[in-house]
Amino acid sequence: MKTNRKARLQLALHNWLFTLLLLALAGLLVTLSQRHHAQWDATAIGRNSVSDASLKVLKALDGPVAVTAYATRQDARLGDIRTLIREALAPYLRAKPDMSLRFVDPTEQPKLAKDAGVKLNGEMVVRYGQRSEHLTVLNEESLTNLLMGLARKEQRQVYYLDGHGERKLDGQANHDLGDFGRRLRDKGFATAPVNLALAQDVPASAALLVIAAPQVDLLPGEVDKLERYLDQGGNLLWLVDPEPLHGLRPLADKLGLALPPGSVVDPGAQDMGLPPTVALATAYGRHPITEHFNLTTVFPLARPIGVEERTGWHAIPLVEAAPRGWVESGKLDGDLRFDEKQDMPGPVTLAVALEREGKDKTQRVVAVGNGAFLSNTYLGNGGNLDLGVNLVNWLAGDDRLIAIQPKAAVDGDFALDKTAAAVIGLGFLLGLPVAFLATAAMVWRRRRHG
Repeated sequence: MKTNRKARLQLALHNWLFTLLLLALAGLLVTLSQRHHAQWDATAIGRNSVSDASLKVLKALDGPVAVTAYATRQDARLGDIRTLIREALAPYLRAKPDMSLRFVDPTEQPKLAKDAGVKLNGEMVVRYGQRSEHLTVLNEESLTNLLMGLARKEQRQVYYLDGHGERKLDGQANHDLGDFGRRLRDKGFATAPVNLALAQDVPASAALLVIAAPQVDLLPGEVDKLERYLDQGGNLLWLVDPEPLHGLRPLADKLGLALPPGSVVDPGAQDMGLPPTVALATAYGRHPITEHFNLTTVFPLARPIGVEERTGWHAIPLVEAAPRGWVESGKLDGDLRFDEKQDMPGPVTLAVALEREGKDKTQRVVAVGNGAFLSNTYLGNGGNLDLGVNLVNWLAGDDRLIAIQPKAAVDGDFALDKTAAAVIGLGFLLGLPVAFLATAAMVWRRRRHG
């Protein structure tokens, strides 16, 4: 009898100790959860987190970001619009603790909505410092682009040379760069043409100048203005197609560029179902523009770019293509074959970055042996857009915003046909309960007969 009482006391003591330890552990976990936060996104497409590019932009925003969403509690088309906005912004709010979100009902406070210039239900005003922007399309790409624009201390002005048949940053033709120009404007840049036959000089407000393959010769006075722009420390993006330089040879000599004739032929592109005159690039130099850049870029009808040894400029090759290809010195027709006597074997350098220190700033130049890779036809191929944006960010001095651009989220919805939905529904409604009851019956029977 004493033994049984002692055993019961020990068992009760063990139970009390276990309960106390369990409560202590629960209290410790609560304390740790309040002091330390950790999360994992287990979704296949990263639905609940932001991309590395977006994180980089958020880190570039030193102060608080305030988002005001002008949305009713219910929308006739979208339903619970506030919940949609809250869920879309949740990854940003977690990544940046000083980013805030508040809602204003435009029907209850129409004056606030009118003063803010809001026209749509669900429209958001994002404020950073003294600047603000409106957001009407809510996805990671549009929001990160807006934040990237706010992260710039001031709007960067990109001018492009005009008046000689160049590719235009607002043009709609296939060979133009209109889509690229629109992407730049989405990211906070301003674009405008400059005709040096009319303008006295490249405007002093230029963050950089783009020369995109003129089709007719520049006047000597225009070339003089371009040289003066470089002498004064201007930044330049020069897209050089495999055509005559149309009067720009003095500019190439001033930069120390070697521009051998010929076009790049890439058998690797032919293996991918593309014409051999398209050069595929997967190798990039060690440079801020191409740091962590591992996307394939596509350059149709490209020419080689080299740099002569020249004092004052620090040159780095950026893009290397066609490791199994060559520079064709002949015509690009018929059966293209490598001629070791006339052609230059690959790999071929297609772009170089030049940099030198000026009196009060660092001057930057990028020369690319192709303009079509940023054209409306080819911008969406591979990493062409990402490379183009990185080039402009570096030339404009926004190194901290160089990153692979966020893409629109892939549709992660899982659709089932009626048969599959019925099978799953019956399985949960009938199959699982029956299985649980059968298992319970088996356990009860074994215990009874045991």
